[in-house]
Amino acid sequence: MAQLTCENLSLGYEGKSIVQNLSFTVNAGDYLCIVGENGSGKSTLMKTILGLLKPMEGSVTTGDGLAAREIGYLPQQTVVQRDFPASVREVVMSGFQGSCGLRPFYTRAEKRRAEENMEKMGITDLADRCYRELSGGQQQRALLARALCATKKMLLLDEPVAGLDPMVTSEMYALIKSLNREGITIIMISHDVDAALKFATHILHIGDEIFFGTRQKFTQTRMGMGFSTLRGLKK
Repeated sequence: MAQLTCENLSLGYEGKSIVQNLSFTVNAGDYLCIVGENGSGKSTLMKTILGLLKPMEGSVTTGDGLAAREIGYLPQQTVVQRDFPASVREVVMSGFQGSCGLRPFYTRAEKRRAEENMEKMGITDLADRCYRELSGGQQQRALLARALCATKKMLLLDEPVAGLDPMVTSEMYALIKSLNREGITIIMISHDVDAALKFATHILHIGDEIFFGTRQKFTQTRMGMGFSTLRGLKK
């Protein structure tokens, strides 16, 4: 049974459709990269999966033991969010807010798990630092630790390496891949086709043409062969 099923989705704003008749499934342990042109609806799709937006048509359902509130999310950061005046520990702990309900405190188990996630992201020594004083890469690690506090099953990542230098980008991709190897399902929006073709098990391309399938099948399509050609030219 699929962890996530999107069926006949039509997405858009104010009655204007961006994507129509989009259907795909994501199983436990998949690594899905969503690619496509700017404005094709990638972030809109992610917000719809999270329940932040309603689809114009179609449905989004979770299964295989995954509840909608168990999906971790790493959004694109705004300038205001990068300047957030809280400690790294506070930012990471806020990942539990969706499961706390009206409870005004964090449990001992949640605090322990936050520490474990900071250690996993290599930011334990930054726990008491102010978030806005961190580098871009350190902030993304903190946000990834935060997202892990919300889930042990599925992560949605919206351009997680945007604005990072090549070395930090490589480190972030390695961290994400290691989480996937541990069994966490990854759904990632990316403009980095090289990364998509290197790490993903499945590709979803949205835009004028829609494709969903394995990475191998994507490379055999006209779109995929075009990306592969561009990839070869870059090397």
